[in-house]
Amino acid sequence: MTWSVSSCFITLVVLFLWRVDEIAEACTCMIVHPQRAFCNADVVIRAKVVGVKAVSGNTNYDIQQIKMFKGPNQDIHVIFTGGPCRAVLETNKEYLFTGRLNTDGTVHVIMCDFIHSWEALSDTQMRSLTLRYQSGCDCTIIRCTSLPCPISTSDECLWMDNGQSRPWDNIACIKGGDGSCAWYKGMAPPK
Repeated sequence: MTWSVSSCFITLVVLFLWRVDEIAEACTCMIVHPQRAFCNADVVIRAKVVGVKAVSGNTNYDIQQIKMFKGPNQDIHVIFTGGPCRAVLETNKEYLFTGRLNTDGTVHVIMCDFIHSWEALSDTQMRSLTLRYQSGCDCTIIRCTSLPCPISTSDECLWMDNGQSRPWDNIACIKGGDGSCAWYKGMAPPK
């Protein structure tokens, strides 16, 4: 190969590898505590996937809504996902979905949303969907992966995420009567 052809070839390889790396990083998801996912979502529902169809390069999942935990006063019939971070779901399986509400009444989800098989959730998580998460949306959950992790205000809860514990070991960060937030672990809420 001549020098100019070799040089062009190397440049093309570098550009290709750079682009592949960029695409791969586009779907890197940060671990989010379930309460934060609940609070940030427009819609939180339990639903069963009953059908799937491809529409213009995207995927629409027909769902049977079982319970609305947060969202509009209407039944949701379609979960929409698309792009490089599309969620892949199984038909005839129940899920807990968090997502964004579209103007046409569909819900948009991506793989970084909190989407879990309903049967994989603990009893405590299921109860927190109706009893605790909403009451903690005024609190901020600070994720900490290595010490020290300072908390700057009283409305923050420090969530130690060392990769060994499940992100919901601390059930919910709830605001107490004095305005400060603290972890609720199944006993009486903070005073």
